[in-house]
This record gives sequence, C-alpha cells and structure tokens, in this order.
Amino acid sequence: MSSVRTRLSPNGRIVIPAAFRRALGLKSGDEVVITLGEDELRLSTSRHALRRLQTLVRKHVPKGVSLADELIRERRDEASRD
Repeated sequence: MSSVRTRLSPNGRIVIPAAFRRALGLKSGDEVVITLGEDELRLSTSRHALRRLQTLVRKHVPKGVSLADELIRERRDEASRD
C-alpha cells in the first residue's frame, strides 16, 4: 500500500495526489465515500464501497434467496391485506 503526506488546508480540504486518482480511476466530480475508523479516515470509490457492502450482505442471505423477490412478495402481501 502506498502512502503520501499532505497538509490539511484552512477550510479542511486535502488534495488526493494525481497518481492515486489515476490508480483508483477517479476523475473530477466523481463521488467518493469517506469512512471514519479508529484514528483514521478511509477513502473509497463509490464502486468499491458498493462491492464491499454487497459482499457483507451476501454473508447473511442464504444461497438462492433473492432479496428483491422477497421484498416484492412482502409488498404484494401487504397490499392484498389493505
């Protein structure tokens, strides 16, 4: 893992070095996710954060179960009761 030292500007901004932006495929205007950990900040691309979340959710969903199908079924059941 690479690291670089940078300074915080008076208004709280930091510059992500160009080599890091290229490595992550970041372009001006791209959205990033900043996570606060124990004494650290973690900056991720939105794509990476989504993949990490999907992996976490998959651990808790049984194989062959579609959460989208479950939600649709629940909504239809609720609508039929009204």
